[in-house]
Amino acid sequence: MNDIQPTSRRRGSGGPPLGILATVHAGLFLLALLVGVLLSGAGLFLSPFSGADAVAAHAHADWAAIRIGAMLQFGSAVPLGIYAATAFVRLQRLGVRVPGPAIGFAGGLTASIMLMVSALGSYLLSRPELTADPHLALAFSFLAFAAGGVGYVVGLGLLIAGMAVPGLILRLLPRWLAWVGLVVAALSELSFLSLAVEPLQFLLPIGRFVGLAWLIAAGFLLPLDRREVRDARGARADVRS
Repeated sequence: MNDIQPTSRRRGSGGPPLGILATVHAGLFLLALLVGVLLSGAGLFLSPFSGADAVAAHAHADWAAIRIGAMLQFGSAVPLGIYAATAFVRLQRLGVRVPGPAIGFAGGLTASIMLMVSALGSYLLSRPELTADPHLALAFSFLAFAAGGVGYVVGLGLLIAGMAVPGLILRLLPRWLAWVGLVVAALSELSFLSLAVEPLQFLLPIGRFVGLAWLIAAGFLLPLDRREVRDARGARADVRS
C-alpha cells in the first residue's frame, strides 16, 4: 500500500489531461462557428475580402451571432494555453531536454493569444456604434481574420512541432501520428506566405482543423511519465519475442 500511494501521486501530478483540454478547446471553437449558422443562417464570419459595405452590413444584421461567437472563441483560447503549458511540463517529465518543448510552449501561447485578439476584433465588429463607418468595420474584420487565421495557425504549428519531433525521436507517440504532426506543422508554418500570396489561404483550414484533431489524439496518447514509456516498450519487446 505504501508503494502504491507515492506512485499514484507522481502519476497524478502531470497537470490537467491533455486530451480533455484539446477537446474542450476544439469544442468551444467549433461551437463558435455553429452559432453563426444557427443565429444568422449564413455563417459567423464574412470574409473581409467581400468589401467594406458587405462586412458592415453583416455586422449590423448579425451582431448578436458575432458577439456570442467572439465570446466562445475567446473562451476556447484558455484551454489551449493550459494545454501548451501542460505539454511543456509533461515532455520535461518524460526526459525531453531539447528546445522542442519550449518552442511548442511558445507556439501554443502565441496561438492562444492570437485567438483572443481575433475574438476581441470580432467583438468590436459586433458593436454597431463602432461599425457605422464601413471602413472601420473592415479594419476590425481584417484584424479578426489575420489573428485568427495566420496568427493562430502558425502558433499552432509550432506547438504541434514541439510535441511531434520528440514524440517521433523518443517514441513517445505512435510513429504515424508523429509524422502526421510534422506534416501539419510544416503546412501551418508555410501558411504565413498567404499574407502576400492569397491563394495559399487554403493552408489555413488544414492547419486549423487537422491540427485540432492532432492535438486531441496526441493529448490522449502522450505518456504521463517515463514509467509508462518503459512499460510500453517492454510490452512491445514481449510481443516481438
